[in-house]
Amino acid sequence: MNRILVTEKIATEGLDVLRQAGTVDVRLDLDKPTLLSLIGEYDALVVRSATKVTAEVIAAGERLRVIGRAGTGVDNIDVEAATRRGIIVVNAPASNNVAVAELTIGLLLCLARRIPQAHASVQSGRWARNDFIGWEVRGKTLGLVGLGRIGSEVARRARAMEMEVIAYDPVVSFDRAEQLGVTLVTLDELVQRSDVVSLHVPLIESTRNLFDRERIMQMKRGSYLINASRGGIVDEAALVEALDSGHLAGAALDVYAQEPPPADSPLIGHPKVITVPHIGASTKEAQLSAGTEMAAGVVTALTGGTPRYAVNAPFVAPEAWNVLQPYLNLGRLLGTLVMHLVKEPVRSYDLELGGELAEMDTQPVRLAVLQGLLAASSIERITPVNAPIIARERGLRMTERVSPEAENYAGLITLHVQTSERTRTFSGTVLRGEPHIVQMDGYFVDFVPQGSLLITYHHDQPGMIGKVGQLLGAADVNISGMYVGRRAPREQAVMVLTLDEPAPPQVMEQVAAIPGIDAAYSVTF
Repeated sequence: MNRILVTEKIATEGLDVLRQAGTVDVRLDLDKPTLLSLIGEYDALVVRSATKVTAEVIAAGERLRVIGRAGTGVDNIDVEAATRRGIIVVNAPASNNVAVAELTIGLLLCLARRIPQAHASVQSGRWARNDFIGWEVRGKTLGLVGLGRIGSEVARRARAMEMEVIAYDPVVSFDRAEQLGVTLVTLDELVQRSDVVSLHVPLIESTRNLFDRERIMQMKRGSYLINASRGGIVDEAALVEALDSGHLAGAALDVYAQEPPPADSPLIGHPKVITVPHIGASTKEAQLSAGTEMAAGVVTALTGGTPRYAVNAPFVAPEAWNVLQPYLNLGRLLGTLVMHLVKEPVRSYDLELGGELAEMDTQPVRLAVLQGLLAASSIERITPVNAPIIARERGLRMTERVSPEAENYAGLITLHVQTSERTRTFSGTVLRGEPHIVQMDGYFVDFVPQGSLLITYHHDQPGMIGKVGQLLGAADVNISGMYVGRRAPREQAVMVLTLDEPAPPQVMEQVAAIPGIDAAYSVTF
């Protein structure tokens, strides 16, 4: 039974999802020494932003297979240390897109109309309408640093308010920006043209203090800065200097270099700064989505699958996920099947991806096949994260090619196995969302690789199926399905029986001894 440790509060619905995969222990009071003493007993760790999952914690987690972050950022997790251990790190990057985007628009309007200051004035008993002359956002230029998921949502809302939106994001294509009605520019041009600059990038080495004194002084005089992404991207001392000098007219911050900021921080109480306590994802909808989205990824990882949002595994674009995900499962199962059936030494593997797969990023599928090949014969835990490393260590060689052809299928995965004497070929496809093996060693079959199988290579002759069935019946093993492939009548054939439970070893010995059976295999997925 999997054990899952949750160290910070997540939605009840998320906990319910986690319980599908094992026992869930919620411990919200753990200090670092206690976490270090307990983590070795758990298969999964679930955190938010407060728990620091350091290399030391990861090393102590001898059973850890997955770390879940209920939210977007993973700067509190040593992802590199997790990757070296083959531990999958999953997050919920899409959960708070709308929440953060709406907060950004809210902060923008608060800067434009000085809403917090006006509210405080009325609450103090004053009625000073002339002190709060604002400006309209319509017709102003909003500069977005980062046009990812959240930046795109901000752009849509800003365009609806008739703002001109420009963006700096070296990864985003011109076509994508054009779809959003956004003009891509350099960072220098963005800060010089924008009336308001809003930041939507992660905190990494290249973005730390991205807005330092020099960058802030490049901004248009009298402009505004919004940061609802990560603290540390803005040099806070330089920001205060620009506000005090009048170079910037105001700023709105949801995140800080130190959280909570120290009581003597010049940002707190500054008349030109709107400060809120890191509430970007603090909506009921976002909290529910973060908990359930992350939990689903943890469950997928614990059951041997590839989570949709795995931070340290290949990224799959949302529009491609629905098509690609079933093939990831197929790839793992095909690799597992091959390792059960190919007993002779292997020189190399040639992976061929056809049909709709040829038009996609195939790296996730290749890693899934590697995972299946390695897991069947390894005492190490194999995941898409460490599969390439272990494959290199073992000298496993795999070439890859794509083809628009897929016989009569939408997509086809074919694995050619080069042994010392011959090439053996196995193929699979996805039908109605399920993985199907459709070819084994040149024999055409059609079965779902799940549960327990009995596979024979034999001479096609009358009574063969009955003899195997008799042995299974005598052992009280029920057959749930049967699939036979042959090249020609009374020649070589293959038979696949799906069973309700694995055939006992003594039964497999009896099946292998039947005259005309060349080989018999028991395969369990």
